[in-house]
Amino acid sequence: MHESGGPGWRITMDTSGPMLIALYLRDIAGLDDAGTPLLSHAAPKVRHADHSHLTSDVGGIQALKTEWEAWWESLVKSYPKPASELAPPSFKAFGNSPALQRVLQAHFGSALGWATDRIDEYADLEAAREANGVTHVLNEMVEDRLLEVGRSSRDFELTIIELPLNEPRAWYLEPNTMIMSHRLLSEPDVFRSYVQPVVELLA
Repeated sequence: MHESGGPGWRITMDTSGPMLIALYLRDIAGLDDAGTPLLSHAAPKVRHADHSHLTSDVGGIQALKTEWEAWWESLVKSYPKPASELAPPSFKAFGNSPALQRVLQAHFGSALGWATDRIDEYADLEAAREANGVTHVLNEMVEDRLLEVGRSSRDFELTIIELPLNEPRAWYLEPNTMIMSHRLLSEPDVFRSYVQPVVELLA
């Protein structure tokens, strides 16, 4: 996790194991239009598989989409704490979401492996960032804002959740969370175009 801060303000950047698993399951089940905000596909690409046979007697793909969206919403709201315990093989915490429970049972091993690889890659990315100082752009944005308005910062926290998404962009979730492609910080101008307006709103 990276943390930038100053008097009264704090910005953190990190990833999330449970959200990575959720992304994998979304893409493998082909739930392209699921979730708020509507995120792009994971990278590297997860191969889609037909889940109609697995979910047909528990509401089908529509039920799976509804259950996944409720899970995703809870993951975002509870971050950085996990919303539900991912406890194989039965996944009892998902007893009220039978379609999602079945998909978890079928794919948890591959999802966990994929998520672990992404977490390892993110750790390498963080180490490289700390070495070359690119995260200093966060401090610069806050300092620029405070110079512009001629006062000290209002107290605020901004949580940036970085995920391996194939589209280099970010999504703002009120009041103080952003979901962001892990590649966005490597494009400082694009990164600023998404984060600066949020910093101006909060600071």
